[in-house]
Amino acid sequence: MKTLFDQAVYEEITGRIRKISENTTRGWGKMEPAQMLAHCCEAMEMAIGDKKLPRSVMGRILGPMIKKSFLRDTPFKQNNPTAKQFIITDKRELEKEKQRLLTLTKRFHEGGEKNATKHPHGFFGHLTQKQWGEMQWKHLDHHLRQFGV
Repeated sequence: MKTLFDQAVYEEITGRIRKISENTTRGWGKMEPAQMLAHCCEAMEMAIGDKKLPRSVMGRILGPMIKKSFLRDTPFKQNNPTAKQFIITDKRELEKEKQRLLTLTKRFHEGGEKNATKHPHGFFGHLTQKQWGEMQWKHLDHHLRQFGV
């Protein structure tokens, strides 16, 4: 599976992030482009360890059972539920959020596996550093596909 720790994958994903504009239309969901970028920043902050969320009750029950399906080499399905901490509803500034996401993605990539958080994922629980790299790639890919880039 692809991982953000791979240089070619990192370059491909950041190139796609740079293509997002105010005029980019979504194929599904409710977020505007800037909100999607902010949402991805929140998830990246969790992977880096800047943001630590408590385990949800549903995650403790269901997370271990469905973690394998999320870590398969298949894209995320459209309209999966989003943790309330990652729902962005306010207006955001696209270029500011784009630069923030590019900076966080670079930091995650350059830190390598050894610097991915050891804090459990809020829903899935423990992820290896390798799994954090894969999960972040899949999450970004999902939302970039949502906006056709």
